[in-house]
Amino acid sequence: MADNAGERGGFRGGFGAGGRGGRGRGRGRGRGRGRGARGKSEDKEWVPVTKLGRLVKDMKIKTLEEIYLYSLPIKESEIIDFFLGSGLKDEVLKIMPVQKQTRAGQRTRFKAFVAIGDYNGHVGLGVKCSKEVATAIRGAIILAKLSIVPVRRGYWGNKIGKPHTVPCKVTGRCGSVLVRLIPAPRGTGIVSAPVPKKLLMMAGIDDCYTSARGCTATLGNFAKATFDAISKTYSYLTPDLWKETVFTKSPYQVQYTALTHLSWILRLYIVYINSQLPCHSRSSLTIWPRLTPGCLCREGDSLSSHLPPKIFVQRIVE
Repeated sequence: MADNAGERGGFRGGFGAGGRGGRGRGRGRGRGRGRGARGKSEDKEWVPVTKLGRLVKDMKIKTLEEIYLYSLPIKESEIIDFFLGSGLKDEVLKIMPVQKQTRAGQRTRFKAFVAIGDYNGHVGLGVKCSKEVATAIRGAIILAKLSIVPVRRGYWGNKIGKPHTVPCKVTGRCGSVLVRLIPAPRGTGIVSAPVPKKLLMMAGIDDCYTSARGCTATLGNFAKATFDAISKTYSYLTPDLWKETVFTKSPYQVQYTALTHLSWILRLYIVYINSQLPCHSRSSLTIWPRLTPGCLCREGDSLSSHLPPKIFVQRIVE
């Protein structure tokens, strides 16, 4: 079925001659999006809709590694553009037709595989299926940005110069495909098939041996297995990471504690104003000190609500 669909005019027009033209257009479109200003798209300014997005745009979070440190989920691709925008490069690995049999006939859609990276320790892989080739590529680029992972690099022998290879042997798997990455000495280059080589280059790895098993002709599984292996470089606990971890508060706890304090202040303010009304009895005037947190209570304070507003506000500010 797929062969018959590939002979149709619309299919060939979407991909260009032999499929190479489609990849060229995909790369150009992706790089144009990546070269935009930080935090902005071509049409309008980025308006974040998640907590993490607001913290990033307000410069409360300085680096992408801070997000990875606390395992915060990234739900907006603009966050990646904000940190890595100009350095990101993407490439369409493959566009293939997929079909579904319905009562009305065969429904053909296009599946795009896109790799993205900054050639300096960050790489991502996105897969998207859509009726239009352009829509599939655009969606795959967004998913690739959301799936970007940090890449740990190391040495083959002596620790001389900058890290150039994988720190240890790692294995990734998808379907029947198994990909193994092996450290290599400096100057070896990337010894692999074209698909893993492109992902390893985007990850910033200069020297690496690879070994693959299974049906590597299935490009999707081959790319996913390689990406799985690359993402495991930070999952392997090497002896230099055995030192005790010092836990600190996540950005959510640090930045959003003020909102909790604000809710307390509003609650106390409402109770305080109600307690000043003449219709309250003496017994009901003792409600607000019981709701007051310890930071506002002082020794010698009576249980009455006749605290001067100036002192009340001053203690809240403290």
